[in-house]
Amino acid sequence: MIKLVFCLHRLPSLSREAFQRYWFETHAPLVKRVAADLNIRGYVQSHSFSADGLDLPAAARGSAGQDYDGVAEISWDSVEALLAPGSTEAGRAAGALLLEDERRFIDLSRSPLFFVREQRIL
Repeated sequence: MIKLVFCLHRLPSLSREAFQRYWFETHAPLVKRVAADLNIRGYVQSHSFSADGLDLPAAARGSAGQDYDGVAEISWDSVEALLAPGSTEAGRAAGALLLEDERRFIDLSRSPLFFVREQRIL
């Protein structure tokens, strides 16, 4: 399984609540709509939140942590499955549609993404 991990910062004009609502209620259905065109096997949104005591794990490690508004994980069966839509008109259109929508709520310049091979332990 190949995954894209996308650590998201919201646009400065949005509250965390507005960002997460848009991401879940507007962007997620869009991803579902184009998933087949992009060979997407899975899509998970992890929304950040704060609560008393949750800063302890980062502090114990000497880290200030990162103030991400959420993390998206998109998965494909293989690198080939991930790359194949780039050679189709439908795949390119779907990718462009998602990027256009991301610009409405994500501060893309502050939101790193990277690819991983999942090594599930539990």
